[in-house]
Amino acid sequence: MSHPVSTISSVINATVSGHDNTNTVIKHLLIDSRKLSNAETSLFFAIKGERHDGHAYLIDLYEKGIRHFVVSILPKNNLQFTNATFYLVNDTLLALQQLCAFHRKQFNIPVIGITGSNGKTIVKEWLYQLMREDKNIVRSPKSFNSQVGVPLSVWQMAEENNIGIFEAGISKPEEMDLLEAIIQPTIGLITNIGQAHNENFESQKQKVQEKLKLFVHAELLIYCKDYLLVHDEISSNKAFRNLKVFSWSRKLRADLLIGRITKSTADTEIQGVYKNDFIRITIPFIDEASIENAIQCWAMLLYLGYENSLIAQRMRFLSPIAMRLELKEGINNCSIINDSYNSDLGSLAIALDFLNQQKQHPKKTLILSDILQSGRNEETLYKEVAELIHKKGISRLIGIGEGISNQMNQFDTEKVFFRSTEEFLKQFNNSLFRDETILLKGARTFGFEAISKVIQQKAHETILEINLNAIVHNLNYFRSKLKPDTKIMAMVKAFSYGSGSFEIANILQFHRVDFLAVAYADEGIELRKAGITMPIMVMNPEEQSYDAMIQYSLEPEIYSFRVLSLFEDTLKRSEHNAEPIPIHLKLDTGMHRLGFDEDEINELIVRIKNNKYLIIKSVFSHLAASDESEHDDFTLIQIKKFNAMCEKIKTHFTYPIMKHILNSAGITRFPDAQFEMVRLGIGLYGIGTSTNEQKNLQNVSTLKTSISQIKNIAAHETIGYSRKGVAKRDIQIATVPIGYADGLSRKLSNGKGKMIVKGKVAPIVGNVCMDMCMIDITDINANENDEVIVFGEAYPITEVAKDVGTIAYEILTNVSRRVKRVYYQE
Repeated sequence: MSHPVSTISSVINATVSGHDNTNTVIKHLLIDSRKLSNAETSLFFAIKGERHDGHAYLIDLYEKGIRHFVVSILPKNNLQFTNATFYLVNDTLLALQQLCAFHRKQFNIPVIGITGSNGKTIVKEWLYQLMREDKNIVRSPKSFNSQVGVPLSVWQMAEENNIGIFEAGISKPEEMDLLEAIIQPTIGLITNIGQAHNENFESQKQKVQEKLKLFVHAELLIYCKDYLLVHDEISSNKAFRNLKVFSWSRKLRADLLIGRITKSTADTEIQGVYKNDFIRITIPFIDEASIENAIQCWAMLLYLGYENSLIAQRMRFLSPIAMRLELKEGINNCSIINDSYNSDLGSLAIALDFLNQQKQHPKKTLILSDILQSGRNEETLYKEVAELIHKKGISRLIGIGEGISNQMNQFDTEKVFFRSTEEFLKQFNNSLFRDETILLKGARTFGFEAISKVIQQKAHETILEINLNAIVHNLNYFRSKLKPDTKIMAMVKAFSYGSGSFEIANILQFHRVDFLAVAYADEGIELRKAGITMPIMVMNPEEQSYDAMIQYSLEPEIYSFRVLSLFEDTLKRSEHNAEPIPIHLKLDTGMHRLGFDEDEINELIVRIKNNKYLIIKSVFSHLAASDESEHDDFTLIQIKKFNAMCEKIKTHFTYPIMKHILNSAGITRFPDAQFEMVRLGIGLYGIGTSTNEQKNLQNVSTLKTSISQIKNIAAHETIGYSRKGVAKRDIQIATVPIGYADGLSRKLSNGKGKMIVKGKVAPIVGNVCMDMCMIDITDINANENDEVIVFGEAYPITEVAKDVGTIAYEILTNVSRRVKRVYYQE
């Protein structure tokens, strides 16, 4: 369903200005410039948050064809937007919510609203899997459950849908009131109440009260009586006096009473009593979270009138939910995005947006299976798919399945079709793919895991996972500490602290970081070749790289007269006569590593003023101990000295020159010294300078491996080289494929270090070897091929650093290049 802009402006109570586009009908809402596909029918909401501002993207979107903008501040230069219409409101987020609440009211269908601390997305996706054969379902994409995600989810409601499933998440009081007005659920389901966001609520009881606000106008609520806080609130709160309930419990009388739960190696049988009948289901999972999520779905389907025989049949085929998109290395210099658990239009659009964020290859290939149980005829469905692929700029389509193959004429891009996955694999050879980014998007029944296996580069079993969402979160945390005009230089040197240069730089470029800094020119050249266009400073320019730096528009750090002379000689030799080359002057204010001293400033000024080919972009220095309070007096002396040296330089030049001295620790500890720019390094990668700051940062990197072999070792036997590991009792050990060649320090040998298996600590036994090490799993019920966490959320890298006797920087940067990096985005 679409709405004319005249209706929209009335609903959001906007003041309209600019070009008269009142006849336009809006079909798509946009808050993220990366996700633009239908410019002519899109309405952009310039949402302004604590750490970002959508108004900064107006001109970019206008140039891409957007003509309708909901704003809270009109652009200063209207001449840049000659054909645009602006809808001025006080609060753009509230306007988005009001519009989608209005859209929701146009439909009279059952709508299921889901909330709780854990399991919301799994329950929603499993309900979709269980009902999609006989219902035309609209649902939240992925985990769109926030103040922004919920309205965008509800906007998807269309005339062909006959049921909606939306999830709602909150992090503080009063948020649910807004989400309830948007979703307006007729049926509610609350999963459970956990510890997430506890810091924002007075008590668990208050959190329950806030979450239950989603159901104040619902007709019925499904919940588990065993969560007593939930049960007590529903029973005692007058607001729920007329609310019907369908309850389930493992120990109390309920509509669905859960009986025996029997786990085998691969599945779980759950018995229950419903309307005095013994019923049962079997699910292909054995973990407790999946069992509870399945029971929630069981209760919902029983309430909706499904026969248990049909429920049991479908429960057997529940599939895991991929909660994130992963980027991996593929054959022939390809990049692989694996999203092969499901295939529907909503998730396809999200995956294509993620694909388009990857700039390392101009060629983009989509491997797509049939889209199953869409409730639409194939011609209409694949026409829409073809339009989406065209608008997203996909270079090549590989279609797999009878349905998509029958509609091959709908697609106008380079294309090839196969009737089945088996047919594709029979004809596969390595030369099919080279220097491209490949998105795998398939319904689970097509078994795209087999395709992933043949196109993914054979990987070392040890991987470093990089959470791109956490990078953005940490960036925004530090942004919130800065004055509005303070710029950010992000440090991506040393392979982005071990995290992978291009992938990190790509997401930083999108999120409008102002500068990047690399250690050496070859790092900057690699970024330029991969499509990074933002300014890049080279901190250690070497003479042999000067020509390449000029060619690739890299900006050198100049820290001595020798470096300055060598760079000037290169400019003369290359007969450079274009615009002046930006340089960054390094001053020594007390670190005594690199930089010009105070008594060299006058000569430096004269040298640069006499060279028309150079322009000073910034002047900077390094703080020696900004993270250590005992040296704060020295840090303040450094800052004062730096400011004085800078001002002396600036008075001799007519153009603006930026100053920057603060690093990650300095940003939070010395806010008065932000100057024009700060340098964000280790904090970006989730490592704080204090316990309080660490709580506000998210873990970015998780180093993980798996168990290669398990052995039982008798007491007094020895383990590993030099027989350093001695079994003091009968023990069980696991060998894992990570060693000092991968970056695991030998200082962690013989119990000094540890790893995490099944959530439990497993000490390292014996000496760490080059390619592997052994861990004690005596009291852990582990199996070969089980996951092992070397560092991550459960065992922070800062703790590993303490065990080694070093700093987190060293642990991160020591992770070997042979360890594959896997990037993911929730």
